[in-house]
Parts: sequence; structure tokens; C-alpha cells
Amino acid sequence: MDAKQFSKKSPGRVVRVTTTWGGDHAFIPDPLPPNWEFPAALWPLLSDVKQQIGILEGLGRNLPNPGILLRPISDREAIRSSRLEGTFASPKELVLFELQPRESKSEDDPANHQREVFNYRKALDHGTNSELPISLRLMRELHQILLTGVRGRDRAPGEFRRIQVGIGGGRFIPPPAEQVTPCLGLLESYIHTESTSFDPLVECFLAHYQFETIHPFIDGNGRVGRLLLAIMMQQNCKLSMPWLYLSEFFEQHRDEYMSCLFNISVKGSWTEWIEYCLRGTLWQTQETIRRCENLRAIREEYLKRITSGGGSARLVQIVEDIFISPFIRVVDLPERLGVSYPTAGTDLQRLVDAGILEELPNERPKLYYAPEVFRISYDTLDGD
Repeated sequence: MDAKQFSKKSPGRVVRVTTTWGGDHAFIPDPLPPNWEFPAALWPLLSDVKQQIGILEGLGRNLPNPGILLRPISDREAIRSSRLEGTFASPKELVLFELQPRESKSEDDPANHQREVFNYRKALDHGTNSELPISLRLMRELHQILLTGVRGRDRAPGEFRRIQVGIGGGRFIPPPAEQVTPCLGLLESYIHTESTSFDPLVECFLAHYQFETIHPFIDGNGRVGRLLLAIMMQQNCKLSMPWLYLSEFFEQHRDEYMSCLFNISVKGSWTEWIEYCLRGTLWQTQETIRRCENLRAIREEYLKRITSGGGSARLVQIVEDIFISPFIRVVDLPERLGVSYPTAGTDLQRLVDAGILEELPNERPKLYYAPEVFRISYDTLDGD
């Protein structure tokens, strides 16, 4: 790492380290909060962001079934955050893997990527439903879930690193291993400090930088950091559910994401980073609002089709379920609904006739999906 890049405004110190590739330098960030003031020029943007978050929370609270929105946005977060690390799985692959998980047969087996994305969503569910506060223990638990059964499971899942690592081919070297736990302890204390000089949302972005800069694990730091960001935004913004994620924006603007984080370390560019995150939050919130309104509208349309055709309560339940997952198998319905297999098949055929479901060819057991729900939930995610 080129120590000469770090200016006097850098919020940390550069130290000499011994690595497996020889002598080098590493960066140790100063504890938060930074010696920086939120600029007046960003207040209008922050105000717009908070207004949109309020609208999203109101829409989410009034949904008859929060799963209508929670499932697609958590899937999108898992897919996008994983893509930032070079792991690719389409929405269809993710949902089908959940229905029928399988072990990979080789390094090139797509099941490797599908398992990693699936694990991200499991970690997300764990983190947003955990009774634990944001803590070193929760960080380790999230990391453990992420690396269970995937490539990298030999890279100390659930354990903070004990070796020196480098990022970007050595462009940036995070703190020495012996500094990881002390740095994280200071970060944990800061996160739980009640009186600070910054807006609670801005605090989330400061903490995300700090975590990524500490880089506490051998592998999976980006994903754990974005999981923690989602959890912290829900808590700091007092959202009733985890409606807000930023990985989609980060992935679409990947180079700027990496550049902003790096520029804080070398020259204290906090304003650049916070503006980037606020722009991302505004865009992401507006996108989620649009998706929520479209899903709510199509749900109402489906229920009208069912009731106008004299549909049973079972059909209504199936329609509600496809907003949790737009894929549905006949074999799963008898136990769930307390009916026979032929009755379940007849129910799904009625939904096909109503233009709600379509059968996917060449799938065993027989599989149906709701194309309109799928399109609204997963648009702009290429690969399907």
C-alpha cells in the first residue's frame, strides 16, 4: 500500500506491518465520530430522503400482508449484494434453490452461487429478527451463516481474522489482526452511543465505512457490512420492518462505492461519501415505493378475479402466498391447505384459467408461477 497517498486529512494512521508478501503499510482508522461537520448544502437532500422513508414506512405499515413487499426486496438485496462480490444467481434460481436445495457437484456448479445468495438471505432474516443488538457477537453470527456450506467455508467462518489481509491487490491494507477486535469494540460503542451530533441515518453510513475499513474477516466483509447497514437503518430510522436496502444502488454504482470508501481513508472525503449514500437512499426508497404500489395493485386485481368467479377461501390463500413467493408446487399444497393432491391441482388450474398462474414446462414436481408478480418483484435483475 502506498503510504504517500494518505494526506493530513486522513482519519487514521498508517503503520508498518509484516505480511506474507513482505513488508508493507496498513491503515488503522480513528474511532468515530469523525472530525467533520455535516454540510448545510446536504440538508435539502437529507430532508427529501427522510420524507421518502416516511412515505415508505406508511405504505408498508398499511399493507394487508407485509410479505408482499418484504420477500422481493430481501431477495433483491441478497442478489445485488452478492453480485458486488462476484457471485451471481438469478431470482428464479434463488427461489428454486429454496424449494429444492442441493449440494454442488463441482467448482463450476451453479449451486455454489445459489447457495451463497441463499445464505445471504438467511443471514438477513437472522439479523433483522435477532434479539441481539448490533454487536461483535451478531457480526460473527452473520458471518457464520454466510459461509455455511459454501466456497470459503474454510476461511474461518464466524471468526475474526488472525492474519493480515490486503484489498484490491494491495491497494488498501486494513488494520493489523491484533487491532481488529479493539477497533470493532470502539465501533460497537459508537453505534450504541445515544447522543451524537449527526442524523441517525448519517450515523449508519459512518458506521458502514468504519466496518469495511476495519475489514474484520478473511472473507465476506462486504456482505456482512451491508447486512449490518440494513439492520442499522431499520433501527435508526425506526422502521417497523426492514423496508430499506442499498446494495442495488451500490452495485449499479460500484466504482463510485469503492472510490468513496477509499477516499475517506486517504483524504477524509466524508462529504462525498455521505452525499453518495443519501442519493442512493433516495433512489432506493422511491424504487421500493413504486414496487410496493404495483404489487398492491396487482394483488387487489387478483382478488377481484377470484371473488368475481366465486373462488373459495383456499384460492384466496394461494393468491396471498404467491406474493411471498411467485413460484408454487402442487406437492406443497395438500399439507398446507388440508386438501387432497387432486384438489390442489384443480385449485391451481383455476388460477391458470384466471390468468394468474402459468405452468413452467419441464419441471418435476409440477411447478407454477405468477408471471406478473415475478416481473414486478424482480424487474431490472437480468438473467431471467
